[in-house]
Amino acid sequence: MASSKTSMFQTADGRNVFVTFALVSTLFLLWGFCNGMIDVMDKHFQDELHLTLAQSAWVQFAHYLGYFLMALPAGWLATKLGYKGGIIAGLLMVAVGGFWFIPATHIAQFWAFLVGVCLIASGLTFLETIANPYTTVLGPKQFAATRINLAQSCNGIGWIFGPIAGSMFFYSTDAAGAKTGAETLWIPYAAVGAFVLLLSVVFYFAPMPDIKTEDEYHLDDATPGTSHSIWSHPHFVLAVVAQFLYVAAQSGIFSFFINYMTSQLPAIPATWEWGWLRAITATGPDGLVHLTDAGAAKLASVGFFCFLAGRFSGAVILKKYSAHKVLGLYGLLNVIVCGLIFLKLGWISVACVFLSYFFMSIMFPTIFALGIHGLGARAKKASSYIVMAIMGGAIVPKVMGAVGDHYGMSRAFIVPLVCFGFVAFYGYNWSRFSKAKSLNTVNVAGGH
Repeated sequence: MASSKTSMFQTADGRNVFVTFALVSTLFLLWGFCNGMIDVMDKHFQDELHLTLAQSAWVQFAHYLGYFLMALPAGWLATKLGYKGGIIAGLLMVAVGGFWFIPATHIAQFWAFLVGVCLIASGLTFLETIANPYTTVLGPKQFAATRINLAQSCNGIGWIFGPIAGSMFFYSTDAAGAKTGAETLWIPYAAVGAFVLLLSVVFYFAPMPDIKTEDEYHLDDATPGTSHSIWSHPHFVLAVVAQFLYVAAQSGIFSFFINYMTSQLPAIPATWEWGWLRAITATGPDGLVHLTDAGAAKLASVGFFCFLAGRFSGAVILKKYSAHKVLGLYGLLNVIVCGLIFLKLGWISVACVFLSYFFMSIMFPTIFALGIHGLGARAKKASSYIVMAIMGGAIVPKVMGAVGDHYGMSRAFIVPLVCFGFVAFYGYNWSRFSKAKSLNTVNVAGGH
């Protein structure tokens, strides 16, 4: 198996498409940054508008509602306009959402911010629906999972800087110490709007070959005993379910990270309060040292660094081991990790929160690659449904928030534990569902 950069990004006709891959990877950085800001926005609205955990989860609901509503239109447009046209359309929609935050700040109502969140997510839906399957065809199919995980590593980089920007502008204070986040929240979103307008111009002039995936299940011909519907293939159907539950778990953990760190963290010994730690902690009414909201937002970047480390190391692992087996193992490990958080084991549970970031890192792109495997031209349509499954991030965090309101944030981790359990089941059984030994082999003789 070749492992050089040239072979991993060389198409069947001999073209080297590494530059195209690198350009598409910038889209992953963009939505990682936007998602990272969303994940530290919840606590800001809880404080400013006196919302419960379940109420603040409307931010996540609006975000993922955009994905749900626009996934099928994005897939249709990608089929009509090709990869380039669909990406440009998505970038322009993100720009509209970013600039909307300027008037939303003056309106100063919760619904106005939710509209902006939904608009940006709608644009990101176009990018995810198109960019994810596109990375899988930019080279030999045996490296599909590796390429999509490499591209998604840029997502992890964006997720590191998103919380940093969020902590700067959502939790900012003036010279007197008064909170000014309500007035400065629009700044990073307007910057995103300007950036994506420039990026759309770059994509307009960039070469982007419209490469078709191989139709391994003969969906486009009249082979006897085969079905022409993607819904007749359980490896795709269960990928939609697995993606729904994975994003649900991911969104819940990301959304309530600050709540967990500020409410479940053991008291910090006074002897630890030195250097950078002093800047993210404060002495509470109980006389003990605790993390501040802004400090926890900065600490979220450490979680996303673990996420990024998982993506990069996962890309290497996936070049050597079967993608479905790695997915199953990481799903099982996250079940164990969430169980340890649920048990409230002090600093052990805190460390497990960061481990959950690491082990969930490869799940989205790997489920995606496994789900569209062998579907040929219908991969774009299948991609739409897998992206639509992101709606799980809108629904389940509200359940997790409700559990957290009643029983505490540690106990709320029972929700992602169940979700990761299904992901592990899908990974370990993918070969049986797909009739394939791995991503680059398929057996259609079994009536599949």
